[in-house]
Amino acid sequence: MSTVLRGLIGVVHLQAMPGDPAYREGGFQAVERAALADAEALARGGADALIVENFGSAPFPKSTEGNRLPPHQVAFLALVVRECLRRTGLPVGVNCLRNDTISALGIAAATGASFVRINVHTGAYVTDQGLIEGEADRSLRYRLALGARIELAADVLVKHAAPLAPLGPVEAVQDCFDRGLADGVVISGIATGAPVDEALLRQAREAAGSRPVLLGSGLTPERADTLAPLATGAIVGTWLKVDGKVRAPVDEERVRRLAAAVKGRFLPPG
Repeated sequence: MSTVLRGLIGVVHLQAMPGDPAYREGGFQAVERAALADAEALARGGADALIVENFGSAPFPKSTEGNRLPPHQVAFLALVVRECLRRTGLPVGVNCLRNDTISALGIAAATGASFVRINVHTGAYVTDQGLIEGEADRSLRYRLALGARIELAADVLVKHAAPLAPLGPVEAVQDCFDRGLADGVVISGIATGAPVDEALLRQAREAAGSRPVLLGSGLTPERADTLAPLATGAIVGTWLKVDGKVRAPVDEERVRRLAAAVKGRFLPPG
């Protein structure tokens, strides 16, 4: 049973780095300073774990076979993940947007990270990057070859996407767990920071049984009473930023507020 897909997981959004269309100045060093400042604020505020993602590198490649992340992004993500582990002592995960599980698993194995998040693990989804097909067979065999215990959190009905064929939450959750062999699933709203539909979350929770279910967006102190008891944890980025703006730095006081609001409310895995 999962020991890391639980609690309040704070997101470290990397700014645009050299080579990205939105990059302006400061080099990799400036991106690293901002990322580590966010990681330390999350840790001081009471986050239980962190996840690092290349958020500022939009527009993203599909990141599947033949269109992976560029090597400099993979290398830089590994450096940041390793330093987050060293500075905070918290479990750290990695998400290689849009869907590069292979690179994420490689980073995790090389750095000692605990988990990865993958947006499309099973099935096929229409996204702003085009049609993305899951690579569960490839990624799970790669994880086995690496010999590392890296947990895989798979999105279900992922945000900014629509399934190619009609797919309900129960079927999607069961496919991720029973056919995709994911360690946990992530349930999000329709966009970054958007609230999760409570009815959908309840269906996903029932389909998952005792297995981990993470909230993937939209958790706030006001929603903690209703949403947290239906999940083992939550991945939170936008609300934890200054004024709730996704491109702002992490606000340590907001982290404290949310950590206090969810304390003792999440379901224990199992």
